[in-house]
Amino acid sequence: MVHGAEWTVKELFVYPNETINWGIMIVMYPYMTGLVAGAFVLSALYHVFGQSDLKMIAKFALVFSFALLMVAPLPLLLHLQQPLRCEEVFLTPHFTSAIAAFGLIFSIYFCIVASEIWFIYRKYFVEQMIALKNRSGFYFWFKRLTCSILTLGAHNIGHEALEKDEKAVKLLAATGIPVACFLHGYAGFIFGSVKANALWMTPLMPVIFIVSAIVSGIALCILAYSIITLWRKYMVKTRKNVDVEVIRKSAGYLLSFLVFAITLELLDMIFRGYTAMKSWTILRSVIFEKDIISIFFLQYVVGNLVPLVILLTPRLTLRRILVAVVLVLFGVFMMRWNVVIGGQAFSLSFCGFMHYHLPIIPHNFETYKEGLFGALTIAVLPFAIFWGLNRLIPSLEEDGYKG
Repeated sequence: MVHGAEWTVKELFVYPNETINWGIMIVMYPYMTGLVAGAFVLSALYHVFGQSDLKMIAKFALVFSFALLMVAPLPLLLHLQQPLRCEEVFLTPHFTSAIAAFGLIFSIYFCIVASEIWFIYRKYFVEQMIALKNRSGFYFWFKRLTCSILTLGAHNIGHEALEKDEKAVKLLAATGIPVACFLHGYAGFIFGSVKANALWMTPLMPVIFIVSAIVSGIALCILAYSIITLWRKYMVKTRKNVDVEVIRKSAGYLLSFLVFAITLELLDMIFRGYTAMKSWTILRSVIFEKDIISIFFLQYVVGNLVPLVILLTPRLTLRRILVAVVLVLFGVFMMRWNVVIGGQAFSLSFCGFMHYHLPIIPHNFETYKEGLFGALTIAVLPFAIFWGLNRLIPSLEEDGYKG
């Protein structure tokens, strides 16, 4: 069976070889890379710009960004029909293709984030290696061995050495901001450079992707940090509670980027309508008729306008902030959905339409990885990886942190 035929429904005149080839996995790919970039930018607000009151959520965001980074390429891997040579993207990067350049950008960003985490927690690794020296039991032996390996032989934790670590962290964080933007901006570049698709071909696409990525990353970090902290308080019986002031300040940055993202998206829409190129007739049918609910109601009203109003209200409570960030995450997801799926909703004949039916119940591996359960797997994996990382790196604790 032709790839995409199972979830494509055609209407009016559509070419026989046209299907919606890019499904939920290609929606999840820019969404996940956007979360990576946004989480890193939140951490950089403390490490680069000196927002000391964001210290705890910033170090959480850095480790969480690393967990998200490990999952970011997986949607592309699942989408490929023959992924057996996928490692070539990382081993032989070049700039003749945007996808090929991804290997170089991803590798550089991975090294930057891993190095920044190492410099921040090197002191903790050395202290744990010393503290567990006289502890008996396999668990303590294994943890001491792991910490010993993670020190990479750098056991000096004197004042001068720690100052050098702090300088390295600041340099890496400052370097990582443009690299993180490139990591996600190139996804928008891929769509914006497709001349054959009228909905995608716009120079604003990379910028819209980057700004909305920062919005989604900050929103996810606020949501995850608050929920995990509350869970640890009531289930693990820790004394730490959610610092509402930190969440409010993070929400303030979220609000600023949200306004910027909405402005860019509306500017792009107005520009398309004003220029009214040959493809505008079919685009208008898709935007204002076929996908009017997903674009205007779900994306703009539910995902943009409602959280904007909530975040603008005075004396924000934690509950209202969490409701707003959930809606923001939904709105950014719908933006990715409308770009990827909506861009394939019309035939290149400009006389027909295609509708995407997301596979819910998988009956083979193809409908699993390109369906609801495949998307849920991608969404859950970063939290499982973060749980494993947090066993070694105390991103939710004050102790052992120097950054």
